[in-house]
Amino acid sequence: MGLFSRRKTVFVDSDILVIGGGMAGCGATYESRYWGRDLKIVCVEKAHIERSGAVAQGLYAINTYMGMQWNENQPEDHVRYARNDLMGLVREDLGYDIARHVDSCVHKFEEWGLPMMKDPETGQYQREGKWQIMIHGESYKPIVAEAATKAATEVYNRIMVTHLLMDKTKPNRVAGAVGFNVRTGDFYVFRAKAVIVCAGGASHIFKPRAVGEGMGRTWYAPWSSASAYALPILAGAKMTQMENRIVLTRFKDGYGPVGAYFLHLKTYTENAYGDEYESNWTEHTRELVGDYVDRQPVPTCLRNHALLEELKAGRGPIRMVTKEAFQDPHKETVGWENFLGMTIGQAVVWASQNIDPKYTNPELTTSEPYVMGSHATCSGAWASGPEDCAPSDYQWGYNRMMTVDGLFGAGDTIGGAAHKFSSGSYAEGRIAAKAAVNYVKDLGNEQPQANETEYENLKKLVFQPLENYEIGRNEIVAGTVSPSYLLPMHGLQRLEKIMDEYVGGIGANYITNEPLLTRGLELLGMLKEDLNQLGAEDLHQLQRAWELHHRVLASESVTHHTMFRKETRWPGYYYRGDHPKLDDTDWHCFTLSRYHPESGEWEMEKAPVHHIID
Repeated sequence: MGLFSRRKTVFVDSDILVIGGGMAGCGATYESRYWGRDLKIVCVEKAHIERSGAVAQGLYAINTYMGMQWNENQPEDHVRYARNDLMGLVREDLGYDIARHVDSCVHKFEEWGLPMMKDPETGQYQREGKWQIMIHGESYKPIVAEAATKAATEVYNRIMVTHLLMDKTKPNRVAGAVGFNVRTGDFYVFRAKAVIVCAGGASHIFKPRAVGEGMGRTWYAPWSSASAYALPILAGAKMTQMENRIVLTRFKDGYGPVGAYFLHLKTYTENAYGDEYESNWTEHTRELVGDYVDRQPVPTCLRNHALLEELKAGRGPIRMVTKEAFQDPHKETVGWENFLGMTIGQAVVWASQNIDPKYTNPELTTSEPYVMGSHATCSGAWASGPEDCAPSDYQWGYNRMMTVDGLFGAGDTIGGAAHKFSSGSYAEGRIAAKAAVNYVKDLGNEQPQANETEYENLKKLVFQPLENYEIGRNEIVAGTVSPSYLLPMHGLQRLEKIMDEYVGGIGANYITNEPLLTRGLELLGMLKEDLNQLGAEDLHQLQRAWELHHRVLASESVTHHTMFRKETRWPGYYYRGDHPKLDDTDWHCFTLSRYHPESGEWEMEKAPVHHIID
């Protein structure tokens, strides 16, 4: 036995285990209780459910709301929008399923006390854009978390889940999960009949523009450590569209809410010489993607592409024209509230640089890539669709169940359904929960059996970084450098450098090709080997060590998918230099992967895209 493997083991049995307490996890926990009145519902969260997930610090907008009660939009409209923005590749059945349920979720938020901004004349929710409504969202997450906490049998905060457990009687069935308390160091074995993965997507797999003390001061949650992907991948679940990363246009150095300004304040961009530039790149872009450039609204990636091309042409910096909008006192107030309520750091950055957007147009830049299935991408697990509208090859049982029996997902976890955001993730959590309850009820007396040998081996593995440090800490040769172990931060910086230089990050102008990707996979393989020598000084670093494990595995998936898709489907997000154009003939399809942990091999395949909405 290792030095730390004798730590206390806590066993928790449940009917439904929800991993992650963000918006999707809260939705799943709440809805599990509604349909499973007598079931034991357990939610486990690595932070604290009241302030966890991407909505932790508050939002000033709910980005997905149909407004069906006022006939503003219908679910079919949102499917068409997402399909257009993702250049034709979305799971329309999943998107439609979320869109038809999302309004009722938003109405619940209002009933629970979320202050909604309303038009004083009509009483309708105040629109920021076609799909966005304005809220006073400082307490958005606590309000939603309270309902989930009341619904749960138990909520376990401060538990980092590292692995899923498989059923020893049926190899392709989940039986629970393991993790550790990041405060006490206790080892937890969660045994469950069904598991809903609602963890976060992948930030910090590509090198960010801000490093050192500024590292992590990015728009998307820096604590999203790819657990949404790593947990299913390790369990043998099929993944889809992991190449579909997103690159966000943000205010330079602060990553403030650019979209909010475009939509609500009606701002626009110009080059360094005060010229409109996007139209200058229309014909160039048409050569790459065909008539997608003529679609309205223009796909987000193509707007990025025009910005990047303008910069390469030497006409940067690109600025947002705020001076006009900020002459309106109301718009000026709203402009500052967007920052103060969502990312106050942007206001601080502007103050430090003598930028007042009323008198100076602030500079824009593009972010490092993120892999976030709940945002404007389709990355995540391949899941069964709704019974009433999913095509037959998208439907193999229970809604939102992955290719592993009893394993469900929502939010960042599920691929193919772009533009969920906070409300859509919550809705998908509810959808997955209803299906999971049905699955549990159908099991009857049949109980998945967690393998004692498996979780005892995992216990030793989980605490190995502490042992590595304890043994090697006296061998430090200089500063924090040791010949016998690797610290999590060193491993993370190494990962970000590999992904940046070989898989199309900011340092490579988002460009990659097969030789670069091949070398990237070689380097990721070496990094994976070295992760066996991770050292952790304390429980905080142990958490960082397992977050790194998850990030590396997700990065490997991203790289394999990027290599497999031999086209540039989303210019502005990344470019295949050896396949620079969109190819609808051969690649109007989903990419699927399955990881085999025993061999370390990845199996890739295509899946058809079915259009169920005209």
